[in-house]
Amino acid sequence: MSDTSIKKTFVSNSQESSRMFEHDWQEVLSKVHFTIPLVLYLPIVGTCLWFAPAKWVSAGLFLGGLFCWTFVEYVLHRFLFHWTPPGRIGARLHFIFHGVHHDYPNDRLRLVLPPAISIPLATLFYVIFYLLLGKPAVFPFYAGFLIGYLCYDMMHYSMHHLNWKNPLWQRIKQHHMLHHYQQPERGFGVSNPLWDYVFNTTFRFKK
Repeated sequence: MSDTSIKKTFVSNSQESSRMFEHDWQEVLSKVHFTIPLVLYLPIVGTCLWFAPAKWVSAGLFLGGLFCWTFVEYVLHRFLFHWTPPGRIGARLHFIFHGVHHDYPNDRLRLVLPPAISIPLATLFYVIFYLLLGKPAVFPFYAGFLIGYLCYDMMHYSMHHLNWKNPLWQRIKQHHMLHHYQQPERGFGVSNPLWDYVFNTTFRFKK
């Protein structure tokens, strides 16, 4: 599936973190150990499941939230993380939010969303789901959504730092590596390629 005529886009494969900000407090907020999302959000998942109605409908809502995450993941990656606003400030914002990951894809402290970004996003999505679903349906749905997000974060870290042996996992990793190193304008699904097929953003190769 390779095409040597396609330009490679990576800058560095170092696992060390590049400095992005002049002030130390800003630099700290931009970095996070990959286990922190688990510490932050698994208790919330447990709380949501505790308050979820004990009916089969909760299982359906949980799976619905999980499926919803796959779509949100694709949309955020394609239309927000890969959007560069005009001007120098826009280019700087793009670098802070996602460009740094493409320049330093193995930076071990910038492979999962830092709490400074994930907490506001998680709060926003909870409010949206609450307004749409109300109580108690929001609890199992949001639990599934958060599990989807955690799977995305853990898989993303693993893709850059672990060697997977299972053919299915290797295929998923290959999909993401092609996005990084050959066609960054395609292949926006990270945890799965479903929406790339739906919206025709799968990879194209010369015959």
